[in-house]
Amino acid sequence: NFSASKISGELCLPLLLPPQATAQPPAMMGSRVAASLLRRGRDQASALMTIPRLPRSAPAPPPAPSRVGSGSCGGGGRHLPPPPPPQSAGGLFAASRVASYHAFRSFGPKSFMGQCTRKMSTTAATLNSNMANATANSGLKLLVTKGPQAQKAVGIWLFGCAAWVFSMVILGGVTRLTRSGLSMTDWKFAGGLPPMSEEEWLLEFQKYKQSPEYMRVNKGMNLEDFKFIYWMEYAHRMWGRALGFVFAVPFAYFVAKGYVTRQLGVRLSALFALGGAQGLIGWWMVKSGLEEPASEYVEPRVSPYRLAAHLTSAFVIYCGILWTALSVVMPDPPAESMKWVKGAAKFRKLAIPASAVVGITAISGAFVAGNDAGRAYNTFPKMGDSWIPEDVFSMEPFIRNFFENTSTVQLNHRILATSTLLSVSALWLAARKVDMHPAVKSLVGSTLGMAALQ
Repeated sequence: NFSASKISGELCLPLLLPPQATAQPPAMMGSRVAASLLRRGRDQASALMTIPRLPRSAPAPPPAPSRVGSGSCGGGGRHLPPPPPPQSAGGLFAASRVASYHAFRSFGPKSFMGQCTRKMSTTAATLNSNMANATANSGLKLLVTKGPQAQKAVGIWLFGCAAWVFSMVILGGVTRLTRSGLSMTDWKFAGGLPPMSEEEWLLEFQKYKQSPEYMRVNKGMNLEDFKFIYWMEYAHRMWGRALGFVFAVPFAYFVAKGYVTRQLGVRLSALFALGGAQGLIGWWMVKSGLEEPASEYVEPRVSPYRLAAHLTSAFVIYCGILWTALSVVMPDPPAESMKWVKGAAKFRKLAIPASAVVGITAISGAFVAGNDAGRAYNTFPKMGDSWIPEDVFSMEPFIRNFFENTSTVQLNHRILATSTLLSVSALWLAARKVDMHPAVKSLVGSTLGMAALQ
């Protein structure tokens, strides 16, 4: 929307000059681009001179003298002589304005940003640069193409998958609390139908009777009790396989429709591969519980290391899907105020370390469960009659105490849990002093409430 007045004032006045005034070498005019522009404009002006001159109510005022070469391209800042005599001012001025319009249209974007047209190009360069940067940034941040409806569909699907993973973690916890995890003594990647007849149930029960858990913990269990723990483990496994189907089919559909960008496709493919590996990690964990313990006085249980790997993998999948869903539906944070944006950037530096403490605490909880360390001390804040048990460093090598020593594992988890509560409380206090979007502050308050409840 650059008007003819600004164009003619900076570039197109030379079109009004006699040929000898404009036939200067390019070095005198500024650059090759300026010379080419002037030649085009002069040629088009000459062609338009044959157009019949329309009557004008008043003669057009002669333009003010202009300086050529006032930019950084040279030219010495020479003043140009006034335009030709007034007898042809009406037709020549009209022709020059039309010619200037066509000459400006033929002016390419790169030459438009040149140095020889500094006054006119400064505003244009700023506007074009801002628009290009905004478009490029929005293109980089948007993970879903094809408009807001596609964005909404992909977001709902991902939030649903995140909720499914969350339910998987809950079901896994119930499976462990009911000691159902070792009821199925084999594993198939694609799964299969459960026992359908009495003979099939007896066959599965017979396999379980050969496991260390039955012989040392559940000896004398009847078939009905076995069916209960079998169904719990079977539901946990099949729920995970169903999640793979719910994830893969819509993913393929969205890719076929062209909704998913390459960046989002790579991220979702990695999450899908991790979900498939999660089944292998789960069986790797269960298999450790089917092996004979080293001592007859030790209850058979899965390896705490493998249990921690299984739980950590589930957390990574859940957080990855949830983070991706938020990135899809909210590619940019709420930015009604620049103070909110700066405050959120400052607060992010505090939230990341606090999140790390939460994650480490959760992983340490897997070692508490894997070692059955929760049963050792049932008092708080003291552990029994002392603050720190005497046998916290009784194992060799020293590092084993932090992962296998019942007393040390529970002590670590208590310290980490307390640190988590203090970290989230400090985060909440910091959020009150930072100018951020009210929704962000509300979420921080919810996080504090969940930490206190935990």
